[in-house]
Amino acid sequence: MVTDPEPGVDYTRALVDSSAGPGSGLVGLIGLLLGYAIVVPGLLYAFLGVGFFLERNPGEEFSAYYTRAAGFHTVGGLIATHLALASLIVVVLMLARYVNHRAPRWVASVQPGIRWRFGLIMALVAVVVLNLTQLLVRGGADTHVTVPRDWWIWLLAIIITSPFQAVAEELFFRGYLMNVISGLALSLPDKAGKCLSVIVSALIFALMHGTQNAWLFADRFAFGLIAGWLVIVTGGLEAGVATHVVNNLLAFGYAVFLGGVSKARGMTSMGWVDAAWDIGGFLAIALAGWWIGSLMRVARKTPSLIRPDLQC
Repeated sequence: MVTDPEPGVDYTRALVDSSAGPGSGLVGLIGLLLGYAIVVPGLLYAFLGVGFFLERNPGEEFSAYYTRAAGFHTVGGLIATHLALASLIVVVLMLARYVNHRAPRWVASVQPGIRWRFGLIMALVAVVVLNLTQLLVRGGADTHVTVPRDWWIWLLAIIITSPFQAVAEELFFRGYLMNVISGLALSLPDKAGKCLSVIVSALIFALMHGTQNAWLFADRFAFGLIAGWLVIVTGGLEAGVATHVVNNLLAFGYAVFLGGVSKARGMTSMGWVDAAWDIGGFLAIALAGWWIGSLMRVARKTPSLIRPDLQC
């Protein structure tokens, strides 16, 4: 049975049933982690199995191909990885429906549903801000641009699959995980529960990106914090999704001409100057999102009365 959230709660409580206790939250957390640990690797293995027959080198063993493709040295590896991560969209929506008894629209925002106009405006803001920080500030004279023979295949694969990967990560970390943490922290004051959900989800987001130096970790952790705050003050995932999608499209798209996508994929370190500009750009987008959301009067809390046309 699908139910609606309590009236007047922010996004971090939209999937939480306070009467169910911590049990459903624990089940949801376990399901979420199993999806990441089993479903994603399983699909990646299957997709790369197909890629092995399509783009392997003569005489190459599957283990060698797997390592090469998973490092984005082949376009098939990028496609397989993004599509495998995209399965988290299905995992989150299934958990929301069958564990939390919420319709998919509540995963998008407290309106409920996807606020497309707001999301598209935020995507345009992200394009402008991230291009300024990446090109004007960090673009140096030593940048060496090359045009690979199959550049258009890489760009096409990035444009088609990268948004699904970014959406999946936002649903996973800022969507379901923040709600789970908030639900497990119901005994805490409301503000403390919000802060905990933002901090813990941002920490897990940064840690799950693998090997990284302190400044790269700080960059990713800060993005998680800013995106989590943005979810609360705008009442939904649209701004965070738009920023994440644009960031990944630009990062991988530029990488095609700046040393290859595998270089961006294998990034394990960052200097403090680059981290500062990255964080500054994300913060500027978040502040713009907060301001634009206020002007557009986007919902920040669940409605006090669910309209009949929003019922399942």
